[in-house]
Amino acid sequence: MAQRELQEVVLPITGMTCTGCTNSVRRILLAVPGISSASVSLETHSATVACDPAQASREAIARALDEGGFGLGS
Repeated sequence: MAQRELQEVVLPITGMTCTGCTNSVRRILLAVPGISSASVSLETHSATVACDPAQASREAIARALDEGGFGLGS
C-alpha cells in the first residue's frame, strides 16, 4: 500500500496561556489520527502539524481541541 504524502499545516490555537498548555495541545494533536508530528508555539498561538489531510480533517482537529479545553481559530 502506498504511503500518503503528508502536508505541513499551520493552525491557529485559542485558549493557551502557559507552557503547560502548549504541552497539552501537542499531546491532543498527536492523538488525532493522521497527524504525525506537532510543534506548538505559545508566542504565536499556533501549531504546525504534519498530517495526512485525508485522515486529519479540520473538524476532527477542532473537536479534539475543544474536548481538551482549547479551540481552533479561524
